[in-house]
Amino acid sequence: MNRPASLVVGVGARKGATADELLELIAGTLRTAGLDPAEIAELATVETKAQEPGIVDAAAALGVPVRSHRARELALVRVPHPSGAVRDAAGTPSVAEAAALMGGGELLVPKRKSAPPGGGPSSVTCAVVRRFVAESMSAAPVTYGSGPFTMAAMKPPTHDLDVSAHDLRHHGDAEVRGHDLTDLAVNVRTGTPPGWLRDRIALSLSALAAYPDGRPARAAVASRHGLPVERVLLTAGAAEAFVLIARALPARRPVVVHPQFTEPEAALRAAGHEVERVLLRPEDGFQLDPAAVPDEADLVVIGNPTNPTSVLHPAGVLEKLARPGRTLVVDEAFMDAVPGEREALCGRTDVPGLVVLRSLTKTWGLAGLRIGYVLAGPETIAALQEAQPLWPVSSPALAAAEACMEPRALAEAAAAADRVAVDRAHLLAGLAEFGEVRVVEPAQGPFILLRVERAAEIRERLRCLGFAARRGDTFPGLGPQWLRLAVRDRATTNRFLQAFDQALQALPRRP
Repeated sequence: MNRPASLVVGVGARKGATADELLELIAGTLRTAGLDPAEIAELATVETKAQEPGIVDAAAALGVPVRSHRARELALVRVPHPSGAVRDAAGTPSVAEAAALMGGGELLVPKRKSAPPGGGPSSVTCAVVRRFVAESMSAAPVTYGSGPFTMAAMKPPTHDLDVSAHDLRHHGDAEVRGHDLTDLAVNVRTGTPPGWLRDRIALSLSALAAYPDGRPARAAVASRHGLPVERVLLTAGAAEAFVLIARALPARRPVVVHPQFTEPEAALRAAGHEVERVLLRPEDGFQLDPAAVPDEADLVVIGNPTNPTSVLHPAGVLEKLARPGRTLVVDEAFMDAVPGEREALCGRTDVPGLVVLRSLTKTWGLAGLRIGYVLAGPETIAALQEAQPLWPVSSPALAAAEACMEPRALAEAAAAADRVAVDRAHLLAGLAEFGEVRVVEPAQGPFILLRVERAAEIRERLRCLGFAARRGDTFPGLGPQWLRLAVRDRATTNRFLQAFDQALQALPRRP
């Protein structure tokens, strides 16, 4: 599958630096990082350097535009390798890194410098960011040589949204990885795993020489949901379950209801399926109309509560999607964050074709351990298990699963869900003070989805102020105006609201 992304190369150059110097540095940097020069979409630099002959000629040789940014805007971008000397000379602590990161994306290669003969000062620098197409296409005009140039002119718009408009493999951890930011991008409960759970996991380490035995954990999950063990399959997180479903269950016409977690569709596509999308509409509050799902769909995937919209669909509405000959996959990864787990289908055995996925990584802070489970009919569980490798879940993960099914753990999870509801209400009340913001309500998950114009710029300014927010434009059905925020405690939310206000105020006015 072609990755819908492009490379932005941030560049800095001393006066008189040549295109050959810059091209040599860029080529060596990409070669060392294993990146393809054909993926370069643009060079980016500070406004005062945009007409340097070396940069202009290098861009022309690469066949890409030059995007320029004002120094005061670049100075707001948090960079990993700031330099006081560069700040004094150019008005920003790092031209190459800040220019590359200006529009968002993942920093692949930090600042690299040229090595002139004789050991003199470097004349050119570069840094490389992978930015996704949907983000790049919406950015401001750039220059190519001395004339105006736009991304829309360089790349024709695509109508194949299934393939190129959204990066299905982009997840919130990319927003925070390698950066010292307050994390509002990942929906994992803070302060987890608790000490008692860490202790249980640590105890399991003494048995690492033995192959994992999943029977006790499987029985614990079955007991927690009042089901026979034949209806339970333990997996390495919900992500593995999506892969198993895509590979092991028959599907002639799979449908994924969006916006939602993108891994189900990514897994189906990777398994060779042509996936049809049903896009829920913001004007309807992203509520599901079962009639929107084609009758011929024989596999339907939907989240509840849905990531990223935080919509909790009524169980009765989801039941209308079930029918003989259809597999109905309901992702309940965040259901334990809903007080009372109302609208849950996890214990139901009377819904035909029902497959429910649960995750323990969110509430218990086990994203690095990878543990989840599937609840379904015995025939479906047997088919999924047949597609699993031997010993798919590690002994520490099994120990965690067993512990999280105990009464005290369930009581702690219920109390955490109640706190999330209170903290979410505080966040929503604070956001209601901003007339520019529209929040999807009623929000029922441990996160909220909001719409605000110039969201990409706001997100970058929030990063400069120390906060990571999840971009929304990688979710099918959403565009560049959307952001997802994880619910945090009141003190963190208050600090975020102050930063959000600053980010809004810092936006340059448009004529």
